[in-house]
Amino acid sequence: MSEFWLISAPGDKTNLQAWERMNTVTSKSNLSSNSKFHIPDLKVGTLDALVGLSDELGKLDSFAESVIKKIAQYIGEVMEDSKDKVQENLLANGVDLISYLTRFEWDMAKYPIKQPLKNISEALAKQVTQIETDLKARSAAYNNIKGNLQSLEKKTMGNLLTRTLADIVHKEDFVLNSEYLITLLVVVPKSSYIQWQKTYESLSDMVVPRSTKMIAEDAEGGLFTVTLFRKVMDDFKAKARENRFMVREFYYDEKELKCEKEELMKLASDKKQQYGPLLRWLKVNFSEAFVAWIHVKALRVFVESVLRYGLPVNFQAMLLQPNRKSVKRLRDVLNVVFKHLDEVAAASIMDPGMDIPGLQLSNQEYYPYVYFKIDLSLLDCS
Repeated sequence: MSEFWLISAPGDKTNLQAWERMNTVTSKSNLSSNSKFHIPDLKVGTLDALVGLSDELGKLDSFAESVIKKIAQYIGEVMEDSKDKVQENLLANGVDLISYLTRFEWDMAKYPIKQPLKNISEALAKQVTQIETDLKARSAAYNNIKGNLQSLEKKTMGNLLTRTLADIVHKEDFVLNSEYLITLLVVVPKSSYIQWQKTYESLSDMVVPRSTKMIAEDAEGGLFTVTLFRKVMDDFKAKARENRFMVREFYYDEKELKCEKEELMKLASDKKQQYGPLLRWLKVNFSEAFVAWIHVKALRVFVESVLRYGLPVNFQAMLLQPNRKSVKRLRDVLNVVFKHLDEVAAASIMDPGMDIPGLQLSNQEYYPYVYFKIDLSLLDCS
């Protein structure tokens, strides 16, 4: 299960015994895999500042989560045909996400702990915001090339009535630079080939005899050339349409066809050249954003633990990976083990029918212990 619960309880003797009890029960009944989550001694500051910071960190948590989700989804888009390999590209500091979480260590170099908590929070917010800004710019540039390439490639698909003819026609198929003659291209249904051969010369006056030739074919029909005098062109088109022969509006222009081919090749080359550097950037910045997000979670646990359990700072944080089938049972065990931390909240959780004034459990999950969820399933791009 790719959901984790990051929880904390006071670190005094009574609560350490509660931890041991919880570990024993959860491992015996296979309710969850547990590991200690190490948060360093951060600077507390004033309680007023902590209350304000608690709200800011809640918003930053949601923002950072949305950014890593965007990056993960975009890696899936960029990798297109290799979507099954997306997960192996989602790493944090070079290791898989679960390993990073279960062995979390605070990055002292990036986020020095001697500075105030607000400064750490602002540094994290600035980092994640910059990653999101860069992601928007890089994805827009790549999507532009990809979109233009797709629209050109789309033209090479479809039937002979709609697709581009740049890769089909050749100069020798046409009478060019003639004041009087013009070569038209006509799409003829397969069932009408014989009729076309018998009638095309008589669809109007001044059609050059034996001037038709099939130059391409698809599942529905064939593309035929026919040469005639310019002055009967409109009459020929009308008569052809009456017989379900469709004249393509196409005039051979070597320069234009060459440009179209070159544009297709250039866009394909540009996309290929950008793919590698873009994917590298996405992988590096996914890691950066994910690491920042987990540091935000650690900050939230620290702040909430101080606000909930008071000073001096003394709490133990733990990371739980619940067994998918045992989520409710695990929650019940935790509520029993830690109900002494907040008897009122614990009672209301054990009996949801209780109406306790001033305690709102509907908008946000609340438990006797500090609790935050880390949901890695949101990164599943398959």
